[in-house]
Amino acid sequence: MFDLFDDIPKPDIDWQPDWLAADTASDLMAALIDEVRWQQDTMTTPGGRVPLPRLTAWQGEPDAVYVYSGIRNVPQPWTPAVAELRTRAEEASKTRFNSVLLNRYRTGQDSMGWHADKERELGPEPVIASVSLGTTRTFEFRHARTHATHTLLLSHGSLLVMRGRTQLEWVHRVPKEPDARGDRINLTFRWIDASAPPRGRPGRSRSA
Repeated sequence: MFDLFDDIPKPDIDWQPDWLAADTASDLMAALIDEVRWQQDTMTTPGGRVPLPRLTAWQGEPDAVYVYSGIRNVPQPWTPAVAELRTRAEEASKTRFNSVLLNRYRTGQDSMGWHADKERELGPEPVIASVSLGTTRTFEFRHARTHATHTLLLSHGSLLVMRGRTQLEWVHRVPKEPDARGDRINLTFRWIDASAPPRGRPGRSRSA
């Protein structure tokens, strides 16, 4: 994916653009649209609380509570298609996951701002497996110190695994794309350590 002779810092990632067969990905996406309890949350900003520019859901084990942007996410039970993707993601990343944040981007106006997933309950070097279904959307990394950027096109049925110091040294986002058409669903599987004390300040909006 990156030029081997390019000495610009690079995130520690595993990128599999053809992780799922197209038919399998389409069947799973249709199931997710139907079975997931999607909701419109609001987030804290300097100007007050505003609606998130996307729909979300949080599923996982009962103790996998996650707080970001002033939103306290109490997990819903695993639904069948999500549980299937969890198993596939665990096998591909060789990592266990006890929770998942689902984001549904309805149009190109839905987006995710710059952020890093580095709450204390995620651990110092979390492994996060990001599954994309539906419309291809741009995903950008930006190095926190150098501001070097890397861009991926997150396509239907793709898998992006972020590891190591990626969340400490990089931020990432899904920008608005007015020309994008159709739904995109993203699932970011992670491990929540329920015993970790929360940070004093909640984080920003999460993953891709």
